[in-house]
Formats: sequence, C-alpha cells, structure tokens
Amino acid sequence: MVLPLFPSSKNSSRTFLHSHRHLLRSDSHSSHPNARMRLYDDLLLNGYYTTRLWIGTPPQQFALIVDTGSTVTYVPCATCEQCGRHQDPKFQPDLSSTYQPVKCNLDCNCDSDRVQCIYERQYAEMSSSSGVLGEDIISFGNQSELVPQRAVFGCENEETGDLYSQHADGIMGLGRGDLSVVDQLVEKGVISDSFSLCYGGMDIGGGAMVLGGISAPSDMVFSYADPVRSPYYNIGLKEIHVAGKQLSLNPSVFDGKYGTVLDSGTTYAYLPEPAFLAFKEAILKELNGLKQIRGPDPNYNDICFSTASSDVSELSKTFPTVEMVFGHQQKLLLSPENYLFRHSKVHGAYCLGIFQNEKDPTTLLGGIIVRNTLVTYDREHSKIGFWKTNCSELWERLHITGAISPSPSSSGKGNSTESPTTTAPDGSPHYDFPGMFKPWFSEDLTWFLFYLNPFQGPELRKIQIGKIILDMSLSANHSYLKPQINKLTEFIAKELDVNASQVHLLNFTSEGNSSLVRLAIVPSDSLTYIYKETARNIISRLAEHRVKLPDTFGNYQLVQWKVEPSTKLTWWGRNYMVVVMALIIIVVIGLSVYGVWGMWRRKQQTVNSYKPVGAAAPEQELQPL
Repeated sequence: MVLPLFPSSKNSSRTFLHSHRHLLRSDSHSSHPNARMRLYDDLLLNGYYTTRLWIGTPPQQFALIVDTGSTVTYVPCATCEQCGRHQDPKFQPDLSSTYQPVKCNLDCNCDSDRVQCIYERQYAEMSSSSGVLGEDIISFGNQSELVPQRAVFGCENEETGDLYSQHADGIMGLGRGDLSVVDQLVEKGVISDSFSLCYGGMDIGGGAMVLGGISAPSDMVFSYADPVRSPYYNIGLKEIHVAGKQLSLNPSVFDGKYGTVLDSGTTYAYLPEPAFLAFKEAILKELNGLKQIRGPDPNYNDICFSTASSDVSELSKTFPTVEMVFGHQQKLLLSPENYLFRHSKVHGAYCLGIFQNEKDPTTLLGGIIVRNTLVTYDREHSKIGFWKTNCSELWERLHITGAISPSPSSSGKGNSTESPTTTAPDGSPHYDFPGMFKPWFSEDLTWFLFYLNPFQGPELRKIQIGKIILDMSLSANHSYLKPQINKLTEFIAKELDVNASQVHLLNFTSEGNSSLVRLAIVPSDSLTYIYKETARNIISRLAEHRVKLPDTFGNYQLVQWKVEPSTKLTWWGRNYMVVVMALIIIVVIGLSVYGVWGMWRRKQQTVNSYKPVGAAAPEQELQPL
C-alpha cells in the first residue's frame, strides 16, 4: 500500500491519496468576519468532501475537495488539454474581467520563458497537477460574512492519475503554506488565523466549514498542535481506550516519524502496527459474540461483522465506545460511526475503518474519526479542538444566526445549489430554481436530508418513501437522444446503484436544442418502499452532479425532484392475492371432490340396475284397469 505521506519542501503539498482507502482561532471576541460554507458529497461514497468556490468576475463555480494536507488551491484551466471531465466547466480567464496572471518573481518557480509563476504537485498514488498561478476574486457563497477577496490560485494545464478521473474539479488547500487560502486570508487580515470543519455522520453526507474564528463550545476537547513538527496538522495522541480499558501501549508509539497527523483528505484511520494489533485484539474481544463475515472488497482483508440492525442510532448497543486521549487527559469519545463503515454488500453489516499503516510509524487520522464532530484548527494558539455534535444542525447548536436552518418552514427548492452572493429577505441563503414541484414535505434539499436523519422523531421516521420523481434536462438533441433513451435509463440506474427495473420513463420531450426527461424511481420488487438512505443518495448524487453519463448524452441538470410516500395498505390490500388464490384452490378442490363423488355414485347405480337373464324378479301388483 502506498501511503499518503512523504518528506517535502516548505512549498510542496502533502502527499494525497484519493482512493477507496484514502481520502481527511476560536476567539469569541474577534472582530473579524468569517466565511461559513457548506460541505457536499459523502466521505465513503466519494472518498472526500467538497465545497463550492466562485472565481472571477462574473463568478465561475467550482467544486473543490477540502484538503488540510494541501497548500495550494487549483482548478482546471480552459487551456488544459490534459485535464479530465469534471463536475463543472473549466475556468476561463478570458471571461473574467478581474483575472491577472502572477508574473515571474524571486518568490516563485517560473515557466521556461520566465514570464509567469507556475506550480506543480505530485502525490503518492502517482497522480499530479501542474499549471500556472493566477490571481482573481474568490467568493465564498451566500452564507459567508466575508466579502469576496482577491487570492492566488492554480490554473491547471495538466493533471494525471486520480486527479484526472475524479468527479470534483480540483483541490482547496487548507494546509500551512504561502499559497494556502487560509494563509492568504490571514495575511490580508480579513479573518482570524483559524478555520473549522464539521463532517456529516454515517447516514448524512455533507457538513459545514468556517474560514475564520468561531466561539469555541465550553466542552470542546483540545490537543496541542505542533506548528513546526511537520507541514501537516499534528496532534498529541497519548492513549487509546476501548470499552473503557486502556490499550497496553507506550505513548511513544503515536509519536513516530510525523507523529499523529489529522488529515481531512484521508478517508479512514491508520495506526502503527503495534497500536493497530492491540486495537484489533480489543475490538474482537468485545465483539466475540458477533459473526465475522468477509469484506465487500476481495482485494482487502477487512474485518467485518454482521448485526441484526441497520439503524445507526442502535450501533452503540452492540459496538464498544473508543476514546482517544490527548495531553492533560483530554478525551475525545468516538462512537461506532467514528470507526466503522457500512458493508456495501450485506445489509446490517459493518467493517472496521481503522487499519494498519503498513510499516510506517506515522499515525494518520482521516475523516471517519471526526464524523459528526466540529474540528477547529486554531492555528493562532497552536491547538486543535474537537466537539461532538450533529453537523447537520451546526449553526443552531452554535447559536449562529443567518445560516440555513433545516426546519419544515424553510423555503428552499428541490435542488441544493448555492449562489455566490444571493441572500433571502430574512438573511438566510435562498436557492432559486424554476418550476419546482410542490412535494408532500418541504422542497429544500437541506430539509430533505434533515428529514432522513435517523436522529429525528418517531413520526418522521414512520414515513416511508414510495417513489422519487425526477425531471432532468440534457444538452443532447431530442431526435438524437430518442433512440438512445433506454440506454440512458440503464446508465442512470447503474450510476444510482439501483436495478434497471426500478427506473421508469414517464415523459420525454424536446426543449429547443435540449431534451427534458421525467423519470420515476420505484422500490425494488422485494420491497414496498425505498430506504431513506437510498433516497438521500439518489437526490444528492443528481443535485451535486455526481452522476457520470457518457459524453453522447451531453451534460445534465436536475431541474426538479419530488418524493411521494408509499401507500399504506390495509390487511386486505396486502393479502388479497393470497386470499383469492386460497379461494380458487378451495373451489377447484371442491369441484374435483364433487366430480369424483358423482362418478362413483353413477357407477353404483349402473351396477345395481343390471339383472342377469333368468333371475327371479319381485312380483308386481297389477293395477286395475
């Protein structure tokens, strides 16, 4: 296994491995504004979280991977011929009236003509990104108090490996370095030297990010973060407890090589060999009553368990709690969702998301460790704070106003897409889309995800989804697309991880040079409703452009969506076929028995009426004339 860590110069980014295995100043008196931003995607489905940045005038939107281990922000440039097909169009400098190239100077690497500054980043999984440096206005979305700022970023001219094939447009570097977005904003004096990330839980993707300081909750757990130990964000891990019992380990085991690194760009957690073996043994001892099963990927020897429940809120009844202990006995409590991931092929099964870091003595803690945890990188005071919370309700829990609130009264639209500056009259962000459905509950995607949250009340959890209706616009011509429509539904089914029989075409019309398609996603044959987690994934994948279609279908846009509850059938409605079949069988058997009895009776009558010749007959009385 190639590990995402290697020695680098001051200006180089940290090693970043994007694969199935790797992804991941609190000052209440600060007068600086901050930039509140939403996070999208899902840690395990995508391997990363993204946020939205708008670059240029007028603004051009990009979906960028949030990476605390990278020190530069870059997007594909319009001149790039070696860039993959990503979520958004490439950045076009010529269309921005405020774009300026960064001219060659003593503080940067220059191109061969010594005209413009360039950058180059190489990663351990053999992917790379290179291009020129430019400066333009960057906007942070309509939840941000921070006004748009000029910043330097990379305009890619070449990308290879996973960077070429990933769906996200590029990287947003939050590490320590002159080109880091955080460092640039701090240098300008527009934000405090701090930022925070809050990742969603096992059943809820997305999350929140804050550039700048926030008021730290009183019960936030802090660890010292050595700013000179390495280019990464280090924390002082001392102990690990499983089910309240300390693992028998020397604290120095967590201090090897780069020490304990917290990385938002890594998916799982990786421990040095002695620590992993001790952790594995303790977990297996606590779960000796559970059945172990094979993992979802035959290429990995995952440790997986089969359970009777798929409800995340019930996991703590089966799996033990884990504690990470920092200096001064500061303890971070890890619930099961912080060290487990769902088995993708077995319902109700879970696998360990903590692995051995091969022979590397570095401890690497990825995003899984901080699910539903607000992590504050207080760089000014050299510490990192952790606060367990529900990240889908972060603003409410921090008592921050002006942010979107996932409540039934929110007046959003079916698609969740931010704009760079638009604000609703009440100060909360508003998402404008034409011609939306009026579904049976709030149309805001944030509320939709909130509704699917397993932490909600029993009345919401009782509602079951019977159908998802989707209206999609495709740039392909109607006459060209018409003979390909069946293939389109098959591709969509494959991308959404549902059976082809579940995707029904309801309508197919032309709109200018594009096409409008209305689809219905229905439950599989074995179910009467769609799992809420499945519905959430379907809506978010389409709304966030994570569905990849062949180039022949052009680009797509989820115009509107609607979900309908499953119909609750009476006892007769659920069992009428069984009753009817039973009645038919009874009638057939009855008729058969009656027929056999009738034939037997006729046969008996025939036998009794036969008299041989010469046989004595009873004397008949003559009737009078």
